[in-house]
Amino acid sequence: MEHDEGGNDDRNPDQAGWDAIDRALAPLYGEQEPRHYGTLIKHALGGPDPLDGISAYKREQPVPHWHFVSYGLSELYAKESEDPERSGWGFELTFRLRDDSDASEPPVWALNFLQNLARYVFGSGNAFADGHYLNANGPIAADSDTRIRSVAFVRDPELGEIDSPHGKLEFLQVVGLTNEEELALKRWSTRKVLQAFEPHMPLWITDLERDSLMQESEIAAEIAAGTASDGSDTGFVFVDGLSWQQQARRWRKPLTTVVLGARQVGELLALLPLRLPFAKPFALVGAECRIEFEHARRNAATADGADLRLSLTADTLRELVANLQAREGQYPLRSFDLLSFLVRKTQIKDAEGRVVQTIG
Repeated sequence: MEHDEGGNDDRNPDQAGWDAIDRALAPLYGEQEPRHYGTLIKHALGGPDPLDGISAYKREQPVPHWHFVSYGLSELYAKESEDPERSGWGFELTFRLRDDSDASEPPVWALNFLQNLARYVFGSGNAFADGHYLNANGPIAADSDTRIRSVAFVRDPELGEIDSPHGKLEFLQVVGLTNEEELALKRWSTRKVLQAFEPHMPLWITDLERDSLMQESEIAAEIAAGTASDGSDTGFVFVDGLSWQQQARRWRKPLTTVVLGARQVGELLALLPLRLPFAKPFALVGAECRIEFEHARRNAATADGADLRLSLTADTLRELVANLQAREGQYPLRSFDLLSFLVRKTQIKDAEGRVVQTIG
């Protein structure tokens, strides 16, 4: 990306969508000229960067920080999508990053980070929404030792949602979290956990230097109480390498085996007790199949094409949680001898495809 010293003069003359974003920012920043970074070759013309531009505004309140706003996930120039109610993907990204220095330019890694998030959306076809979260598999600021290694998405508290000429557009703020904080919002609710954090994280500004807020006893107690009362809002998680198989057996019903990576075992064990007892189903979603868990009075494993539904009693759920481990191996169930879990090692790779961690 290159810095546009004079503002946004490289835009298409027909820029009604872009102008709508600028109008939304005007009440906050008035005549302040942002540091704007545009792409050399736009994505529509074959460029590598999905976002046509990112603007960064320097703020002093409530703490010194940069406020980034993306241009390119909504329809900036013309209406091309078939959905008349929504502009493009229906959102633009914002990001607030604490910066106590007197630097006149924001850090480059933050621009690359937002481009990478947009690249994920364009490449996968999965749009972000309020309440979503994503683990970065490492520090969100590359080559740093920050504990901020995950992000949540929440409606920007100042920008909200607007009606653009091409449909509705929501400003989704990216909020940096530690791994412990990500687990807390999975176990309860993204919005409710962020509300608990807000007194210690005004405007949900990301601070790379901070420790986990879960170390604050009052916050931990509030989240624990909410989790015990409400259960978890997390209805599914995406799983790499998920599969299942049924093996025919003479004189007995088939044995169903669920295959998953060691990395996902912890999430499964944490979330099942916070979903099924609250009459909330839970699903593991893989590239080739979906495995749904539900509470029932009788155990059952029901195939539906490539998908599988597992109905578990309270006793079977307790046995599963007590015995399944994030370690390679086979885990049968006594209380439901028609079901077994096969855990395989999980390899975590960096952007260059190198294995940086093995789990299990």
